[in-house]
Amino acid sequence: MPHATGSLIRRAGRLLRTSLFAQVLIGLVLGVLVGRLWPQAGSSLQPLGDGFVRLIKAMIAPLVFCVVVAGITKAGDLRAFGRIGVKALIWFEVATSVALVVGLLAGNVFAPGAGMHIDPASLDKGAVDARTGGGHLPSAAQFVLESLPDSAVGAFAENSLLQVLVLACLVGAALLHLGQTKVPQILPLIEQAQDVVFAVVGFLMRLAPLAVLGATAHLVGEYGLGAMSTYGKLIAACYGVALAFLVLLGCALRIVTGLSLWKFVRYTREELLLALGTGSSETVMPRMMQKLRAAGCRDDAVGLVLPTGYSFNLDGASIYLSLGTLFIAQAIGVDLSLGQQITVVLVLMLTSKGMAGVPGSAFLALSATASALGVIPAGAVALLLGVDRIMDSMRVATNLLGNCVAVFAVSRWEGALDRVTAKKVLNGELPGTASADRAGDRQEPREATAEPGGAASVTTRDT
Repeated sequence: MPHATGSLIRRAGRLLRTSLFAQVLIGLVLGVLVGRLWPQAGSSLQPLGDGFVRLIKAMIAPLVFCVVVAGITKAGDLRAFGRIGVKALIWFEVATSVALVVGLLAGNVFAPGAGMHIDPASLDKGAVDARTGGGHLPSAAQFVLESLPDSAVGAFAENSLLQVLVLACLVGAALLHLGQTKVPQILPLIEQAQDVVFAVVGFLMRLAPLAVLGATAHLVGEYGLGAMSTYGKLIAACYGVALAFLVLLGCALRIVTGLSLWKFVRYTREELLLALGTGSSETVMPRMMQKLRAAGCRDDAVGLVLPTGYSFNLDGASIYLSLGTLFIAQAIGVDLSLGQQITVVLVLMLTSKGMAGVPGSAFLALSATASALGVIPAGAVALLLGVDRIMDSMRVATNLLGNCVAVFAVSRWEGALDRVTAKKVLNGELPGTASADRAGDRQEPREATAEPGGAASVTTRDT
C-alpha cells in the first residue's frame, strides 16, 4: 500500500510538472478560493492576469504577419488567398446571423427578464457611460478606413490585427511578384522570426497558471457570486443557448469536414481553459494557430481566417447581444413585435462587426440597438452591468470555437485541409504541435481535393 501511494504521488507530481492543463486548472480553483475567502486580496491580484494578456498580445501582431506572409508565398497563388478571404467572410456572416437568431428564439421561449418589473428611471445611465469610456462603435466607412494602415510601424504598435493583415497581404503579394530569384533570403528570415515568436510564446505560457489565478480571484472577489441568484435565469439561458449553438457548429463541422468538434475541444483543452480563466481569447491565439496548422490546415488559411474572425465572427457575443436585448425589454415591460425583433437582428448584424477592440463594446451595441428600436430607454442597458463580466466565459469559449470551426470549414472549402492528418491529430495518433524544425523543408503528401471546376488537385503541407 505505501508503495502504491508513493507511485500515485509521483505520477501526480509528474502530471503537475508536465501538464499545462493541470496547472491552469489548479490556478482556476485557487483563484475561486482566494476570491471567495479573501475578496480584497483577490481583487488586488488582477495585475497578474492583465500583465499576462499584455505580454501575449505583444506577440500576436508579429506572429500574424509572419504566418500570413509565409502562407501566401508558399501557396504561390494570391488569387487562392483572395478566395479564402471571401469564403471566410461568407461563413462569418452566416454563423453570426444564426447565432443572433438562436439567441432571439431562446429569449422568446425562456423569457429571462419576464416578471422583473424594472423602472428604467431608477437605472443609472451614467454607469454605462463610465463603462464605455464615452466611446462609440465605428460606422461602416470608418471601420473600413481604420482597417487600412496609415503607418507600417503604427499597425504593430497599436496591435491592430486587420491593419497587420493588410500589410502582410501586400508584402506577400510583393514577394510573389518579385520571385525567389530577387528576394531569396526574405522568406527564410520570416520563417525564422516566426519560430522565435513561437518560442517566446512558449516561455510566456509557463506563466499561464498565475494569470488564471489572478484573473479568477479578481472576478470572484470583485463581483462575488450574488449575481448568480439575481440574474440566474439569464445566465442559464445564455450558457444553454451557447451550448446548443456549439452543438450546431459541431454538426456543421462534421458535415463539411468529417471532423469531430468534441475531439477538437479535447485536443485544445489547455488553450480553452486558459481562455476561460483569463476571460480573453487573444491569450491563446498564437497557440491555436500553431495547433490548427499541426491539425492539417494550410498556413495561409490559418493566418487569414483566425485573426479576421476575431473581428468579424463573434458568435458568443452575438448570442449575448440578442438575448440581452430581449432580457432588457422584458425586464422593463416592453413587448417587442416580430418586426422589431427583425430590426434587432439587422442592427446587431452591423454593430457586432465593429465591436473588437472597443471598450465596453457590448453596451455600445446594445445602446445602438435600443436607439434603433425607439421603445427601450438607453439607460435600461445598465441592467446588464452586474452580469456582463460573468458572461465573458460563454462569449470567449463560443467565439474561439466558432473561429476554429471556421478555419477548418474554409480550409476544406478551399482544398487547403489535410483531413488525414487532421483526423490523426485529433485522435491522438500524431503530435499536436507544429514542428519548429524547418531546416529540411520536408513535404508531406496530402489528399486529393476536387476543385470547383471538377479537376482534382493534390496539395502539400510543410512539416
